Amino acid sequence: MFQLGKTLVSEEIIEKDFVCNLSACKGACCIAGDAGAPVADDERQIMKDIYPKVKPFLRPEGIAAIAEQGIYTTNEDGEHETPLIDGADCAYVIFDKNKTALCAIEEAYSQGEITWKKPVSCHLYPIRVRDYSEFSGVNYDRWPICDDACSLGKELQVPIYKFVKPALIRRFGEDWYAELEEVAKAMGK
Repeated sequence: MFQLGKTLVSEEIIEKDFVCNLSACKGACCIAGDAGAPVADDERQIMKDIYPKVKPFLRPEGIAAIAEQGIYTTNEDGEHETPLIDGADCAYVIFDKNKTALCAIEEAYSQGEITWKKPVSCHLYPIRVRDYSEFSGVNYDRWPICDDACSLGKELQVPIYKFVKPALIRRFGEDWYAELEEVAKAMGK
């Protein structure tokens, strides 16, 4: 771990390679697991505001899950998450013709209906940020369903921090990312 401002960063985001390989995993991170994607406090109102424009992109079961659970849920630790369909798929998941899971929020963004891409936790993946009172932990979330992404990243020689550059800048800013690049250079990456 190393410190950048008020963050403690795992060296793994510099040392490990990663490039999403949707043709291999079919977007499994959006349909597997036991919880929805984290929703930051400052994103809750955004999600409420954009929902009418996102709703036409959703599957009927996603609309039903959101109607029943809310635009986001709150877990037992008081953290906010996207709701799930029957404890599995994120309620915001849609599928393309190849049955690859995509994000309805991102689809609405891509089609110019909204100006917000998606929750930053999704944009950052495979990085997970955990906020504490004095600092934020920035870690690589290793998950077997992403093995193909690790292989593709290694083949293309793309470290995690480069793969998620726009998301890291969105979350921490340009100056923070420039400092991260300096650390990576010093580490030989």
